[in-house]
Amino acid sequence: MGIDRLRLLRDLADRGTIAAVAEARSMTPSAISQQLKVLAREAGVTLLEPDGRRIRLTDAGRALVVRADEVLAAMDRAAAEMAHYRASPRGQVRVASFPSGAALLLPHVLPALADSGVEVIARDEEASPGDTQRLLADYDVVLTHRNEFAGAIAGPRVAAQPLMREPIDVVVAPNHPLAGRTAVSPQELADEDWIGVRGGLPVDDILTTISATTGVHPRVVQRLNEFRVIETLVASGYGIALMPRFAVAHPDLSVLRLTGVRAARVYELATRPHAARRPAIAAVLAAFRAAAAHVTAE
Repeated sequence: MGIDRLRLLRDLADRGTIAAVAEARSMTPSAISQQLKVLAREAGVTLLEPDGRRIRLTDAGRALVVRADEVLAAMDRAAAEMAHYRASPRGQVRVASFPSGAALLLPHVLPALADSGVEVIARDEEASPGDTQRLLADYDVVLTHRNEFAGAIAGPRVAAQPLMREPIDVVVAPNHPLAGRTAVSPQELADEDWIGVRGGLPVDDILTTISATTGVHPRVVQRLNEFRVIETLVASGYGIALMPRFAVAHPDLSVLRLTGVRAARVYELATRPHAARRPAIAAVLAAFRAAAAHVTAE
């Protein structure tokens, strides 16, 4: 079975449609379909089946994707071994990170790798755990975040390692009745107007926890995903909000620790299985670990 055709099958598993694979590969959909038909003949089994107007992987197709991961990982290991003979890690490493994580860690990561021979190509993506496998179709390393009570994202096709824990606090305007306090209980927040984020992100999970603790559904008046905008609205007295501790930048906000609730998000670094054996990727992962250690020690 051809290596390039196995890559196309894996791309289809990651991206979901032949059209999406064709766009990513700068090929035509008919060319992708033809290559997958050749792969099916090489494998001797049916890999795809109709699913309404689309197609999906058969059981055999899904099994071959897992084996394709192993084969392609072996190719990556071979490339990594050759890189060792060149004395030092080199090359480009594509990194996706959720925006606030990028703002916190990249200013430490990029300088650390400046003279290493490793070029980091960084992009900000709203990298929630559910997006990880899709993002790994385009990136070598994905920095994602999750509620600390949510399950880890590692699986047969994703390798992940926890990087750091960041507490989530309550922020209020300087003239708010709670301003100046160091801590607040969820019960004291039952009647507040909240500025929240869109669902599926760790901050929103904490609001759900507060609802379960107080028995009162939080009154969310706005949902925004840009923390700078949320901070500005809170500072103007429009509502209160939950913010990751290291993301708070507005100088006028009062930051209150939540009592009685474990509120935090966990950063995780995700790669393809065995990708960390590639020296350039290993160097990027090490730079992220050093950055996280520096941030949490301050």
